[in-house]
Amino acid sequence: MAVSSIIERLGKAIFEAPFGGERISKDAPELAEIRLAVMDKIKEKAHRAGGKFVFPYNLIRIKLVGVPEEQSPVFRSDFLAGYFADELRAGLTRSSYRYPEDLTVEIHTIPDMPGAKEQWLTVETFLVGPKTAPAAAPQAATLTVLKGQAEPPQLTLKSRRINLGRSQHVTQANGPSRLNDIAFLEADAIGLTVSRQHAHIDFEYDAGEYRLFNDRIYKGADNCNLYLLREGQTIPIHRGGHGALLRNGDEIHLGQAVLRFELT
Repeated sequence: MAVSSIIERLGKAIFEAPFGGERISKDAPELAEIRLAVMDKIKEKAHRAGGKFVFPYNLIRIKLVGVPEEQSPVFRSDFLAGYFADELRAGLTRSSYRYPEDLTVEIHTIPDMPGAKEQWLTVETFLVGPKTAPAAAPQAATLTVLKGQAEPPQLTLKSRRINLGRSQHVTQANGPSRLNDIAFLEADAIGLTVSRQHAHIDFEYDAGEYRLFNDRIYKGADNCNLYLLREGQTIPIHRGGHGALLRNGDEIHLGQAVLRFELT
């Protein structure tokens, strides 16, 4: 069964749960189906040594595409990450695989629907060392509109994710799918050059840095339509990958609209 259908049914089960959509039973069949899909992928990353299969990685990162913003906190919860970690350890043990004792799971979600060549579910594996003390609190940052009309014209970054695009509420056939934190106006000629779901900024806690990501769905030519202007140099930001590190004073160009990123 397509993972998209599993995500849709699991999301429905979350909102029909008796606790206001904040938790989901570990007995939900959709969880088992995702677990099986993940197990198949991590077994592909194992190798044979000393007559046994070995899975050498201690961090499994599960990425689910097409999860609506309003459901992402449940998917990213400690409950689901712990559930998958326990289930994957048990599955590897039953199959006589050797694996690190400190095996952990992270779940990341992406609200946009996948492109033609993108997968609904991806699994990344890492071998990481012991966790160090948390980094110091991030330096405050602001976004200021330099070109174009948007609401608000200036924003202090307080959330981990900041969405940038045209109009505040972005809807699809099945209802609201995204809320832009800085929303360029439909009535403005410059604003019309901004895609409804153009870009977002994430704060990466581990690295203590802000990164810019392209959210546009390309049509026709591979035109990213998202750039950074830094010290006179133009840096295109394409969809996918790990985004681009933002530095103090960077100008963010979305179509013809321009924002300035500043650490304060």
